[in-house]
Amino acid sequence: MDFQSWSEEELAGQRLMAGFEGTRLNREIAGLITHLQVGALILFRRNVEAPAQLAGLCRDVQACARDHGQPPLIIAIDQEGGQVARLGPPFTQFPGNPAIRDARDAAHFAAITAADLGSVGINMNLAPVLDVAPEGFPSVVAGRVFGSDPQRVAHLGTTVIQGLQDHRIMSVAKHFPGIGRTTLDSHLDLPVFDADLSVLKSFDLVPFHAAIQKRVAGIMLSHVLYPRLDSLWPASLSKMIARDILRRQLGFEGVVVTDDLEMGAVTRHYGFRVAIRQVLRADIDMALICHSAEKVAQAQALIARKIGESETVRARAEASAARVMALKTQYLAAEPLQEIPGS
Repeated sequence: MDFQSWSEEELAGQRLMAGFEGTRLNREIAGLITHLQVGALILFRRNVEAPAQLAGLCRDVQACARDHGQPPLIIAIDQEGGQVARLGPPFTQFPGNPAIRDARDAAHFAAITAADLGSVGINMNLAPVLDVAPEGFPSVVAGRVFGSDPQRVAHLGTTVIQGLQDHRIMSVAKHFPGIGRTTLDSHLDLPVFDADLSVLKSFDLVPFHAAIQKRVAGIMLSHVLYPRLDSLWPASLSKMIARDILRRQLGFEGVVVTDDLEMGAVTRHYGFRVAIRQVLRADIDMALICHSAEKVAQAQALIARKIGESETVRARAEASAARVMALKTQYLAAEPLQEIPGS
């Protein structure tokens, strides 16, 4: 694919995953697709009324992109089970990662969840959580992890990844390089975890390394400051962590995604425009913006301007677009929707 022929706006749009209001295609959603040319949308409970409605929404947004000459959309959701599950009944309900006992349970969760998501046109699950929470530690993600043993988390997590992706649902492992030993919620403020790389490699990074070996489609970066790795920027904005460690040292070739850039960890300490500029510097592929269409527009304009100002930034943008489009080529071949659950 010749990305040199793409405009700055097209390259910028492919680097955005946007949330939106509404349960049916509306002016705001159409604008995200046709004007801002976003590469991905993310769904929340606010966008879901019923399976048939959700299937119609996903069909309509893909048709909108197709009719305006845009690539197919990544349509993502957080469907971990348990505490974080955006799809309620009649979709299948699971108690979450702590209740998964073995690989059979993990494979069952992945297969059923993939079928539910695929039946309505969702093609990416922002799961599994690969954080490791030590036994007895009051981890911020204690209710969302597979356990306290890195090898067990790696085994169960990669089983979920393989199960999702074997059923054509892209999997995004999170929250790199690990938030299992933090207690502060990054929705509110900036957590700090003071460990060096050797400590992280022996514990927190074990499941992520395994996920990379399984060719996980994406990895989400955490909004945590790791001062021994980067004293200035959290992982979600860090060139050292995103480019040097994740890409170069661990060899990850998939799509790197930030956590939501409207969280307190970013907005209270860095500001939105600073964060977007840092996403570019760190070669992060997709910026996640979950709520404000205005901020999506700001991000697209800023990224497009930076691409136009620098051949180096443009080359990196083309590399990011290539990674995003490689996933779309692999996973988003046109297929009819399966039977809708509960219909």
